[in-house]
Amino acid sequence: MGRTRMGRDRALAVRGEGAGRARGGAVARDRELVGEARAAGICAALLLAVLVFFDFSNGTLTPFRSVCWMAIALGVLAVLLPMRVTAGEGWLSVRGLVRERVVRTDQLVLVRRVDGMAPRLVLRDASGTRVEFDPKVLGANPLIWHLLDTGVRRSRQSGLLRGGTDPLRALSEEIDGRGARSVFDASGLR
Repeated sequence: MGRTRMGRDRALAVRGEGAGRARGGAVARDRELVGEARAAGICAALLLAVLVFFDFSNGTLTPFRSVCWMAIALGVLAVLLPMRVTAGEGWLSVRGLVRERVVRTDQLVLVRRVDGMAPRLVLRDASGTRVEFDPKVLGANPLIWHLLDTGVRRSRQSGLLRGGTDPLRALSEEIDGRGARSVFDASGLR
């Protein structure tokens, strides 16, 4: 059995897939991923079209320059393509372009929010696995938020997560406030 298969089997076991799905464990996926990926693809395609159009209209388009424009458009696509966040009972997975990282939410030792141009939520479990993702994913996907919150509570109860819950508390208040505003708006009470 090769290293890649063993790694995949370990990731499936950590995420609860395989035997865990037979037990009826819920799996939540980012609902906005398809739309964001489509937007990233459209932006890259439009950039490629504009670059090729201007190069062609100037009469300077060559096969080498075409390949360069395609490489630039692929680079833009790689930067704009969102990470895929998936969660299940006791795990959270973040998949980028190259690799997937799976963290055990019921064994978290670190929860931190990094603010800046692109805010990130950082989670690390007892085995040292670390994931980073955009906290907006949690606000847009209540099931992912619920599964993460359940895992954080288990980590806190087991004594692994002693601090660092302030970012999640602030995020919870922000998500709950947004949800309450949307309920008020829909009911006409606001």
